[in-house]
Amino acid sequence: MRPFYVTSFASAVTGVILAATGTAASSSASSASSAASSAAAAAADDGYRASIRTIDAATARAMTGVSWRPGCPVRISDLRRVELTHWGFDRIRHRGELIVHKDVARSMVTVFHSLYSMRFPVRKMHRVDRFRADDNASMAADNTSAFNCRPVAGSTRGFSLHSYGRTIDVNPLENPYVKGRTVLPPAGKAFTNRANVRPGMIRRGDRVWKAFTARGFRWGGDWKSLKDYQHFEIPN
Repeated sequence: MRPFYVTSFASAVTGVILAATGTAASSSASSASSAASSAAAAAADDGYRASIRTIDAATARAMTGVSWRPGCPVRISDLRRVELTHWGFDRIRHRGELIVHKDVARSMVTVFHSLYSMRFPVRKMHRVDRFRADDNASMAADNTSAFNCRPVAGSTRGFSLHSYGRTIDVNPLENPYVKGRTVLPPAGKAFTNRANVRPGMIRRGDRVWKAFTARGFRWGGDWKSLKDYQHFEIPN
């Protein structure tokens, strides 16, 4: 079995394990105090769950020849599988999955806890392998995704930052890529008026933008030559 890391974040990230700390176990406080501590821990649990794991053999097989192949700029062993809770447009909690570089995995979990706390809706969150690594198909499905070993958008050469697992596209339909008259996904034209704010959209200075940029991400909506409103990246 490959090693794996499951992250149960407390306090600032999820508030899940306060009653299971070593301090609580060794405490000589009365049973009433222990009960109060347990109740406080339960109250602090907002329902957000996240895990960070290395890529297991089955997932590696599913990715190989699809989103990853020999010659990609990162090894599969440098990637992590992140599963986390997010709110959907249906106002129901869903479990999402991302593949990201190990260096940004914790930051992704932290950012998406912030988005969860503000009930920011995410349409879908599946590995891009579900779409045969077709970025256009993933965007058309309004799928939030990260790693995909592919060229820079609009080119057949070089590697996109998605190829390093250091980039994420959030709600591509509500936050389209816009360059001149090109809008991707095409249905994103309905969201090119950024002053008309609707659920799932990201704007400079809003709480989503602040959650990402506070963790060192740069936003494609700040670019001058084009606008990639769905895109956040941490450069190599």
